Amino acid sequence: MPQSVPEPLPPPGAWAPARRVLRKALAPVERFLAIEASSGVVLLVMGAVALAWANSPFAGRYHALWHTPLGFTLGGFGFEKDLHFWVNDGLMTVFFFVVGLEIRREVNKGELESLRRAALPLAAALGGMLVPALIYLAFNAGSASSRGWGIPMATDIAFAVGALALLGKRVPPAMRILLLALAVMDDVGAIVVIALFYSQGLEPTGFGLMGLGVAAVFALQATGARRSWVYLAPGAVVWAGALVAGVHPALAGVVVGLLTPTRVWFTQQRFLEEVDAHLADLRAAEPLREKDLLPHLAALEVARREAVSPVERLQHVLHPWVAYGVMPLFALANAGVPLGAATFEGEGLSAFLGVAVGLAVGKPLGVFLVAKGAARVGLVTVPKGLSSRHLGVVGLAAGIGFTMAIFIATLAFPPGPLLETAKLGVLTGTAAAGVLSWVVGRLALEPGLAAGAAKTEAEAEASDAV
Repeated sequence: MPQSVPEPLPPPGAWAPARRVLRKALAPVERFLAIEASSGVVLLVMGAVALAWANSPFAGRYHALWHTPLGFTLGGFGFEKDLHFWVNDGLMTVFFFVVGLEIRREVNKGELESLRRAALPLAAALGGMLVPALIYLAFNAGSASSRGWGIPMATDIAFAVGALALLGKRVPPAMRILLLALAVMDDVGAIVVIALFYSQGLEPTGFGLMGLGVAAVFALQATGARRSWVYLAPGAVVWAGALVAGVHPALAGVVVGLLTPTRVWFTQQRFLEEVDAHLADLRAAEPLREKDLLPHLAALEVARREAVSPVERLQHVLHPWVAYGVMPLFALANAGVPLGAATFEGEGLSAFLGVAVGLAVGKPLGVFLVAKGAARVGLVTVPKGLSSRHLGVVGLAAGIGFTMAIFIATLAFPPGPLLETAKLGVLTGTAAAGVLSWVVGRLALEPGLAAGAAKTEAEAEASDAV
C-alpha cells in the first residue's frame, strides 16, 4: 500500500497561528475552486459585474478603463494600444493557445484520436454550428447584420461543463466526455470560421512572418529544446505576423498550441530509475551539504518536468490562469453592454433574435437532430447508456456561447449599437440555454444513471414514449 505523505513542516520564520488562520481563510476558496462549475461561476459573476458597471452612474469610468493606452518603446520602435486590445488580442492568445493544446491532445490520444471515436462529436458539432448559423441568416438575410452569422455557432466550454456539473449524478461520464469532445470540435470550427470569414485586408508579408516564427519553433524542437520559455520569442513572431497579415492575432495561440510536442522524454520506468538513483546517492552522502544537493535537485527537476508531455504540462499549468484570469477578464472587458446603446429596431432586432434564438434553440436542435440522424443511418455509434434525453441536454448545454460568441461578435461588427445588441443577444441566449439545460436535466435525467444503473437507448426511448 502507498504510504501517506506527511504534512510539510512550516517554513523557517513562519508563525504557526498565522498559518492556521490563513489555512482556515483559504479552505472555502480551495473547496470552491475544486468544484467543476467554479470557473463558470466566476465568468458569470464577472459578466454580471461588467453589465452592472456599464449601466451604472460610473459607466464613463468603465469605458475609460478599457481605452487606457498601454504599450512600450524600445529605441526608435514603439507599440501602443488600448487596454481593450491587450485583453482581446493579447491575453486571448493564451486562451487560444490552451484551445490548441486541447485539440492537439485530443487528436493524439483522446476522443478525436480515431474517426470512430470522433464521429459522434463531429456530427453533433457540425449540426450545432450549421443550424444556428442558418437560423441567424433567416432573421438577417440581405442586411448588413448578416455578417454576424458566426456568432451563435460557438460553445463556451467552461460554462457548458459547469452547467452539466450542476446536475451532479444525473450526468454519466460518457455524457460529459461527449460534451467536451463536441466543444473541442466546436472550437476548431470557430477557429476556421474566424480565420476564413472574419479576417480582413490580408497582407502576404504577415504570413511570411508567421512562417518564420513557425520555422523557428520547428528548429528549436529539432535541437531538443524542451523548456517552454524558449518558445516565447518565436511565438511572439507568429503573433506579430498574424497581426500584420490581418488574421486575428489571438489565433497565433492555436498555431503554436498545435505544434506542441505530445511525447514524453522520461518514460515512467526511466523516471522512477532516475529518482531512485539520485535518492540513493543522497542517502549515501555523509554529511550532506547544500551545495552537494543542488546538482541532484537540478537533475530531479528535469525528470519531474519531462515525466509528462509538454502538451499535458502546459495545459495543467495554464488552465487555471485561463479559467480564473484570462476568461473572466475578457468577460469584464466585453460583457459591459450599455443597454441604452442597444437597438431593437430594424437590423438591431434581427441581430438580437438571430443570436439569441440561434444559441438557445438552434444549437440544441442542431446537436440533437444531426447526432440522432447520423446514429439512425449508422454513421455514428451512441455510447451505451446515453439516450435521446442525454443528447438533448448536451445540446442545450452547447447553446451556452458567451466567451467565444462575444469574441466573434467583436470581429463581426464595429463598435456601435449593432455590436452592443449582438452582445446582448449572446447574454440572453446563453442565459436561456443555461437555465434550460439545468431545468430539463433535472426533470429528464435520473440520478441513478451516473452510478451505473444506466438504461439502454431502447429502454429510455420507450419511457419517453410513455
